[in-house]
Amino acid sequence: MNLTVIGTGYVGLVSGTCFAEMGNNVTCIDIDTKKIEALKNGQIPIYEPGLEPMVARNIKNETLHFSTDLSKHIKGCEIAFIAVGTPMGQDGSADLQYVLKVAEQIGQHMDSPLIIVDKSTVPVGTADKVKETIQGELDKRKESIPFDVVSNPEFLKEGDAINDFLKPDRVVVGSDNEEAAKKMRQLYAPFFRSSMDRLITMDVKSAEMTKYVANAMLATKISFMNEVANICELVGADVNKVRIGIGSDSRIGYSFIYPGSGYGGSCFPKDVKALKRTAIEHGYTPQLIGAVEDVNDRQKMVVAQKVLNRFGENLGGKTFAIWGLAFKPQTDDMREAPSIYIIKHLVEKGAKIRAYDPKAMEEAREFYLKDVPNISYFDSKYDTLKGADAMILLTEWKEFRSPDFNEIKKQLNEAVIFDGRNQYNDVLLENMGIEYYQIGKSR
Repeated sequence: MNLTVIGTGYVGLVSGTCFAEMGNNVTCIDIDTKKIEALKNGQIPIYEPGLEPMVARNIKNETLHFSTDLSKHIKGCEIAFIAVGTPMGQDGSADLQYVLKVAEQIGQHMDSPLIIVDKSTVPVGTADKVKETIQGELDKRKESIPFDVVSNPEFLKEGDAINDFLKPDRVVVGSDNEEAAKKMRQLYAPFFRSSMDRLITMDVKSAEMTKYVANAMLATKISFMNEVANICELVGADVNKVRIGIGSDSRIGYSFIYPGSGYGGSCFPKDVKALKRTAIEHGYTPQLIGAVEDVNDRQKMVVAQKVLNRFGENLGGKTFAIWGLAFKPQTDDMREAPSIYIIKHLVEKGAKIRAYDPKAMEEAREFYLKDVPNISYFDSKYDTLKGADAMILLTEWKEFRSPDFNEIKKQLNEAVIFDGRNQYNDVLLENMGIEYYQIGKSR
């Protein structure tokens, strides 16, 4: 099929590349000229395992193309995916200006029957707005061209997005037109070689709602477990053992019940706020969803408070080594990462920071921690430890899982570790003479 993907951010680039991998002719569109030129040369603006060689391979095979000219590539296209950003507005709602701007341009330039797919995460009712916008532009042109608007939310995990797309556990298609749904099934058929049962079709509004509800449910599990962890610490229980006990219940499972420093990233914080805002706009106060958000906001400061409890409110003259800046491993994404809040709070209290992350340091330097003083960045996890008063683990990268604890003791001024991801064996560390603090268990 001839596909056009508008937007070369995380969702658009991964989607377009994976569709091209299956033999479709895909053109990815973006207004950022420098970004498009870099992509044409195989330079990827994000870190996602496996994406760079796949882009290069499909450019070579001439199944993947990049352009800034939407007017040219919307002509003759069979399916157009809208995958532009939907940033969070000041009131917590999703900002649809970029989605509707693309819809306007599609209406101005389409010249044949077209399926328009909302791939961006958008609130209920967006497909109707996209349809109205496109139809308005066609009316201005006095053209009568049939088109359908479909909702096809993404469920990609950063760090494993390629595998998620190529081997999806489900694909949700929201359409009020059976012919459009049939075309979408045809597009996704190569991804379901054994059975199409995991391609779920429904009405458009239900599909739009599904994305938000899925992320809100996962965020709820995280916040619930973090709240349990805080209670465990107060009563003398061990949340790590509690997690094993409840996770063995098949109705609960082990996914998303690991205690930590709170969730971050591009999806959970934004989508929980947007779902909350949607409910409020319809006259309903979502108490549980609001609590999920509140618990997460507090959780981001738990590690920082542990540091203050140990070293005092005045951290002047103290230095801390940070292992991990990204909100999760296998990505350079720092959006809403707990590290941002923890580092800023410690610096405000007078601390100096020595930081290392395998992929996210440029993001930290150039944007998220750009204006924060007293931060130094290092190319090795062990280099960050030299002269530091304690180590703070904030992202569970694989290279942090089995470090040389003797080297850690040697480099630190004091053998103190604050673990925001509960990675290590507390008995082992205590026997080595390391003062070890984790989430959900008192020392």
